[in-house]
Amino acid sequence: MPYITLEKGLSHLGLDADDRILSLLVHYIEEIELFNPAYGLVKVKDREELIVRHILDSLAAIRILKGLLEPPPYGQISVADVGSGAGLPGIPLAISMPGLEFTLIERMGRRVGFLLNVLAMLALPNVNVEKADLEELALNLKWAGKFNLIVYRAFKPLEASILKSLLVLLAPNGTIAAYKGRAESIEEEIRGLKGPENAELLNEVTWKVLPLEVPFLDEERHLLMINKK
Repeated sequence: MPYITLEKGLSHLGLDADDRILSLLVHYIEEIELFNPAYGLVKVKDREELIVRHILDSLAAIRILKGLLEPPPYGQISVADVGSGAGLPGIPLAISMPGLEFTLIERMGRRVGFLLNVLAMLALPNVNVEKADLEELALNLKWAGKFNLIVYRAFKPLEASILKSLLVLLAPNGTIAAYKGRAESIEEEIRGLKGPENAELLNEVTWKVLPLEVPFLDEERHLLMINKK
């Protein structure tokens, strides 16, 4: 099946569909299709839905993310994809932003195996995989303040314990970018955090909600941006 939807979607997002990006994304899509029946990586009925709901959705925030990432004084910009699953949004972002260092954090062994296989096949030198649970990783001092940006998609609802763990991993002035659906659902998550027991935690952050336009997807999508003071 041709990849016209992918090419048009990349163009719509302002991404030059050069041979490198297009070839890597095509190979990635084919690997998901190959392993999905056995591994249950994503719920889709066909390739078109996979491209729109997962690949283009993952890349819909790329202009926003590029705009907020400035090189740190020393070293490389480090990005974490928490609860990476099939590598979404981490792998499409890493393909499109090869100058950044990505860590895919996933706790399920089967999915970790898939990610390692994909990275070997795609030969992405800027991506690593860490088999761990978020809360477990946050207890390891090695990872404290490690990431300038943390992204997640189709992960757990934003509860106080989740936010605390994410903030441990986030560098000062870093940003959490959570891919979300309807604005009302995001407001419900935020309201659930507001209480005297979380006052100190909420004082550490600022947040805003930005609309996302996913090519060929007629559904409400947003990016919840949480900045660490």
